[in-house]
Formats: sequence, structure tokens, C-alpha cells
Amino acid sequence: MSPRPVKFPSNGITLAGNLYLPPASSQNRRKAAIVVSHPFGGVKEQTAGRYAMLLADRGFITLAFDAAYQGESGGEPRYLEDPFQRVEDIKSAVTFLTTLSEVDPERIGALGICASGGYVPFAAQTDRRIKAVATVSAADVGLLFREGLGGGQSRQVLLQQLEQASQERTKEAKGQKPRLEHIVPNTPSDTTKETPDLYREGTDYYRTSRAQHPNSVNWYIFRSVEFCTSYTSFALNDLISPHPILIVAGSKADTLYFSQLSYDKALEPKELFLIDGATHIDLYDKTDPVVPKITAFLDKYLCA
Repeated sequence: MSPRPVKFPSNGITLAGNLYLPPASSQNRRKAAIVVSHPFGGVKEQTAGRYAMLLADRGFITLAFDAAYQGESGGEPRYLEDPFQRVEDIKSAVTFLTTLSEVDPERIGALGICASGGYVPFAAQTDRRIKAVATVSAADVGLLFREGLGGGQSRQVLLQQLEQASQERTKEAKGQKPRLEHIVPNTPSDTTKETPDLYREGTDYYRTSRAQHPNSVNWYIFRSVEFCTSYTSFALNDLISPHPILIVAGSKADTLYFSQLSYDKALEPKELFLIDGATHIDLYDKTDPVVPKITAFLDKYLCA
């Protein structure tokens, strides 16, 4: 299935997206549409595009897009991770869908993967146009930066990072280029037995032929820590209700606690659906158990 390239504005930045229209032979989903938002460091051609294509095959109109500062989208400086802009991007994607004649604006949902599994619920807490929320391998980048994976990072480490981030602002003002850091180890040889599964398997996904893409460069601006520290994904998940939320995670994911937190903070209707034996990264491209579940969920809440 070949997508339709599209562009739309988000807070003054032009975003690039791929719009997938279902084949005529697919099941009629009553013009329901889904925004699909990619992980931290990802682009629309990777897991977000895979889910968008598979859901379109099942009759949904889907939109995968590059976040601001990433991929083919605009925004400077490049590779900044700003959670609040990421959330605005999701809301802007919803706005774009409402302008399309192919879409029923009362039947729009959103799917977020990894970091966007935090950004999408955050957007839906206040944007009532998002009628159904689904997440896959959700992560809260705010907690991740504040506490480290699993929560063992000390407050002192965070304060040191914020001190350095503040200094980076001054350096950039004096003409220095932004400091860049790798998101995951850049090559498989850079991993060790002590590397957490999230990052080791992230390298296997993003930095090998499995899913490597020239627009996914494995960099982020270090001072993004400043933006991420003051952000939290799930504290107001209760506001999503009465709209439904489906939270999908692997039972062996080292990020599973994020999905559990999202579920605990949400009100009914809600569901935590675990894929037995799967890790966080497994669900990026091992989609057979996931897509049927998401399809049934979206069909129930958007197409009835």
C-alpha cells in the first residue's frame, strides 16, 4: 500500500506525514481515522508506518507523521525532543484529519508507540476530539529522564544533567552547535551484557537492517532533558474517560511499569492487554498479536 504524502502545520512548524487510505475491498469502518505517533527517535517510515499500514488494510484511514524537529518535518534545532511540542503535533494531526472529506471528525482515534504511548494519552486528556486511545509499549519520557529506566537514578544525577543543559543554552547563544547524544547505542558492538533490553534491542531495531532509515539518525539534543524533566504523561489520565483507552505491552518489557501506571491512572473504560513473552521492542514489528486487538478495540468504540 502506497501512502499519500501530506503536510500540515503544528504550532508554526510544517509537519510531513503519510496518509493511508484503506483499499476498496477492506471492511467499512464508517470513515474512522487514526493518528499514529512514533517513538522518541523514530520516524514515520518505521513502526508507526507499519501500524498505520496494517490498520489501513483493515479499513481505517490512518496518518503517520514525523514529529517536529524530526525526519522530513520542519523545526529547528534539529533533533530536539520537546514533549509539549510532540503533544501539539498529535493534536495538529487530528485537526488535519478533521479537514478531510474522507474522515468522519466524530470517529477519530490515536495510537502512540513508546514515548508516544505517553504523548497520545496526554493529548487525549484535553483534546476531546480523540474518541479512543491506544498505546503500544508506552513510556513516560518525563519519568525516564527524572528517574532513569526502572527508577534507580538519583536526584543528583538529574540535577547535574539540568546544570549541563542550562550551560548548553549559553554555549548555543555564543554560536556553538547544540550538543548531541545517541538515543540508543549506535552499533550492536556498543552494547554489553549490562545494557538494558530497551536500549540493546533498540539498537537492533534502529541501527540494523531490521528498521534502519536514513531519517532516523539516533541523535537527540542533550538539553532536551530540560523539556522532558518538567513533563509527565499519565497524571491526568482520568480525564480521558469516558473515552476508552487500550494499553498494550509485552509481559517481559522492562518498561511494563509505565503501562501499568497509565492503566492505574485511567478510569473506565480501560484495558491493559499483555503480550506473553514479548519485550518492549518486540511489539515494534512483531505485530500479529497486537493489530487484531487494536482493530477490535477501535471497531467497538469508533465504528459502532
